[in-house]
Amino acid sequence: MNLSATTWILIVTIAASFYAWNRQDIYQKWLLNPYQVKHSKQYWRFITSGFVHLNYTHLFFNMFALYFFGQHVAYYFGTLGNQLLVILYLSGIVISDIPTYLKYKDVPNYNSLGASGGVAAVLFSSIMFEPLNPIYIMFIPIGIPGFVLGTLYLIYSYYQGKQMSDNINHDAHLYGAIFGLVFTVLLRPGVIVSFVQQIKDWSL
Repeated sequence: MNLSATTWILIVTIAASFYAWNRQDIYQKWLLNPYQVKHSKQYWRFITSGFVHLNYTHLFFNMFALYFFGQHVAYYFGTLGNQLLVILYLSGIVISDIPTYLKYKDVPNYNSLGASGGVAAVLFSSIMFEPLNPIYIMFIPIGIPGFVLGTLYLIYSYYQGKQMSDNINHDAHLYGAIFGLVFTVLLRPGVIVSFVQQIKDWSL
């Protein structure tokens, strides 16, 4: 069966989340606990935390976004699209968690989980290739151009990360998104010209 990289990531993540929900010992070992990473050298948590989710809603929204944007990114990366998508996604999970690790490495009870950093990296890579592609969000009946929503998303994540007023790891969203932009530009430098030109044509 010739499945895309996006589909394989979906299958593995859904299976891992369901498995962890039914095994609390595994669930606890897979969370990103910066204190355990630092003091017990449990570095695997940087990866495993991206494959477990808080609940069905958390899992659904992450996998829903990945499904729609992952295939576009793999296509635009060309011949090695599937391989590069996997690298982008996994690296996004790890790199987006590094600021969280540095902030909470001496806080024993802090935990974080979810694929949001990897999903944000894929989403923002897609925006670099297709900045005008409309993105639909709940309760708003019209699509918002990706580059507009992406800019608002970065501002919101930065602000909320500073406020720390909820239990969402906004830093992971922010740094995952930035990593997705940098990764795409490094591998496809010409995307900058295309990105700017598309926005110029749209604004005229």
